[in-house]
Amino acid sequence: MTPALEIGGTHVGAAQVAFPGAEVSARTRLPLGPRDRAPEVLGAVVRCAAGLEAPDGAVWGVAVPGPFDYEKGVALFAGVGKFDDLYGVDVRAVLLDGVWPRPADLVFLNDAHAFTLGEWRAGATRGHRRCVGITLGTGIGSAFLADGELCREGPGVPPDGRIDLVTVAGRPLEDTVSRRALLARYGDPDADVRDLAVRARAGERRARLVLDEAFVALGGVLAPRLREFGASALVVGGAMSASWDLVGPALRTGLGATGVLLLRSALGEDAGLVGAAAYAAGRS
Repeated sequence: MTPALEIGGTHVGAAQVAFPGAEVSARTRLPLGPRDRAPEVLGAVVRCAAGLEAPDGAVWGVAVPGPFDYEKGVALFAGVGKFDDLYGVDVRAVLLDGVWPRPADLVFLNDAHAFTLGEWRAGATRGHRRCVGITLGTGIGSAFLADGELCREGPGVPPDGRIDLVTVAGRPLEDTVSRRALLARYGDPDADVRDLAVRARAGERRARLVLDEAFVALGGVLAPRLREFGASALVVGGAMSASWDLVGPALRTGLGATGVLLLRSALGEDAGLVGAAAYAAGRS
């Protein structure tokens, strides 16, 4: 059994994962408030991890969004709208001191990387030698995998494997596709992305247009990179993928005739935990 922890924008989750079948058990989960300060966030992370009752001396996998020093386990959040109070905190040291039985070590990886690795090990892209995963939430996360290895460079791979660093018409991609971009385009300060989805399904043309334009544009950005990378599948996760009836068709339109299989996450919230555990198992 390999213990895994995932720190997200709204919650922290933990589980034990058994390989080779990637069976997930003993899940624990705690909410994180949007305005929580460092003591509240770290307290929730430690309580969630400690509640797992992991084996003594285990190597943990920890999925966490960036900016983050994944080798050292130090938070570098600044100007990203969440977790800024954690800047400079040694998360590895906090967990080593706070979790009992004490872990032998903790290995950290990006949450989008964990999602994509989890889907490759036991989810939608299992059996695909080359695949790409994207997460749609506050922003866009991505990972390019070749035989289960993360690719940070090479044909079709954006800088450091990050599709959010690509530009559209000279502007960052997240100015077109992100929670912030969608709501700015829609123009209702009291709406959320969930509201846009509800209104689009109810027939509101404006809401549907905003969503269609964003995800068709995303498909258009991804299409040439998927071809160059030689991907046979693209898997999509994150909060916005819950509106797959709206996101999927627009993405397919943008992707065009790439021949790439477009898939929704098969593991859901377990994908990041499976990927983090697989990463830890490979490093232990």
